[in-house]
Amino acid sequence: MRTAQSAPANAAVGTNRAEVARLFTAEQAAEVLQVPPSWLRKKAAAGAIPHTRIGRHLRFSAGDLQHLVAAGQRGPADARRG
Repeated sequence: MRTAQSAPANAAVGTNRAEVARLFTAEQAAEVLQVPPSWLRKKAAAGAIPHTRIGRHLRFSAGDLQHLVAAGQRGPADARRG
């Protein structure tokens, strides 16, 4: 008989590895966004962009990356402004 202590860690939270959101390192996220990893690290340290810390490890979810792209979107410039 299995006890709760001997159950796999993922059983305790009712999820499996396939259900866990993919997290990107600063290097991986920077490649996707085409920005320097140092820019991501600096902005995350300042609390200016969404990110996840797992211990000392900086990670970015797909939602974090989508938020960054959406926050940077700009509409066409007003032609009357000169």
